[in-house]
Amino acid sequence: MRRSSPSFLLASTTGPTRRTVFSVRLTRWHRRPQHTGGGSRSPTTAEASARFTTPLPDPSGLKLPFRFETGFALFAKRAPRPFPPPFLSPPSGSFSDPLSTHHQSRDKRAFVDGEVIEGWTNGDDAVYASDYFICANDGVGAWSARPRGHAGLWSRLILHFWVVAMQEDMSRPRPPDQSYHPDPIQYLQQAYERTIDATSGPNDCLGTTTATGAQLFYKADTSSPTSCALPLLYVTNLGDSQVMVVRPENQKMIYKSKEQWHWFDCPRQLGTNSPDTPTENAVLDTIELREGDVVLAMSDGVIDNLWEHEIVENVSKSVERWEAGEGGQASGPRKDGANGGMAFVAQELVNAAKQIALDPFAESPFMEHAIEEGLASEGGKLDDISVVAALCRQNTT
Repeated sequence: MRRSSPSFLLASTTGPTRRTVFSVRLTRWHRRPQHTGGGSRSPTTAEASARFTTPLPDPSGLKLPFRFETGFALFAKRAPRPFPPPFLSPPSGSFSDPLSTHHQSRDKRAFVDGEVIEGWTNGDDAVYASDYFICANDGVGAWSARPRGHAGLWSRLILHFWVVAMQEDMSRPRPPDQSYHPDPIQYLQQAYERTIDATSGPNDCLGTTTATGAQLFYKADTSSPTSCALPLLYVTNLGDSQVMVVRPENQKMIYKSKEQWHWFDCPRQLGTNSPDTPTENAVLDTIELREGDVVLAMSDGVIDNLWEHEIVENVSKSVERWEAGEGGQASGPRKDGANGGMAFVAQELVNAAKQIALDPFAESPFMEHAIEEGLASEGGKLDDISVVAALCRQNTT
């Protein structure tokens, strides 16, 4: 691996932090060195992993007319950095330990407030996938080079508390004349405040993260008992991760969230020294969906290496290939990419982004943006690559 040339740290101690230590240099491969964060349930460095998530019991008790079928794929450019205590207790090094390997079988999951932290860690990224919510957060890697810096912990905790706040509101008792209505920005604000509390005091951990998530709900004319419910997507974004909606049947992009920047390579972010907050800076969009639409939650490791039309084409072809019998064994009919196809879709997209990221001579969106800023750049951007793919389906469970 080529060594990085000397660089200048362009990060403020009193403001938002650049995603990485940004290098300005005249080399044939413009690449930004970045240490990764970690935690439990994460892939190893040189591996990309894909998983198909199975439906879980709905803790809210709500019977929603639509649900997601999800799969995700991950590629971490380096092994994740373990979470610090008390979120993840390291093995004891005491001479009083028993002379056995029993300790190796201990629970290695990460905890906060006595609960297992939701989601999966991928380098500095964190992802979540369920029947009604998907999320991809991207921790700012520059924190990993600083004392007490844990970008991966911040991205994972924001995700965890976001899910918790959503589930608490969905399951909250209401009068008969009141129905549940999503409030994603308020959930994210609560997650932000709880993460600050969890990482303050004796657990002092520094970090920042972007946040993007998509919650599936519906809309219907309540005054008409014969009206049909339609799937409605609530997309919340702060920073430069992205949610995109693809309609594979006609190979079209229906929607994509807009990236938020302070300046080039410095996205809006939640955490230490950042002025950004969900209530002030997060953007909420609502999008009408159709059954068969594919919703993607992606870190910038995808969109910095693949152009929009490449993502749409890749997803559409992957669905077509799955329907034709490729991509592994299905648990049922393959129409629209169902019954296991979303893991295949996510993995193929990660593979395409990874190929560009590792190519020092490829053309990439990040290279194009850097050149527009007057910076010497060539090739893909090596970064953590995270994709959650969700198929909108009628809920028959």
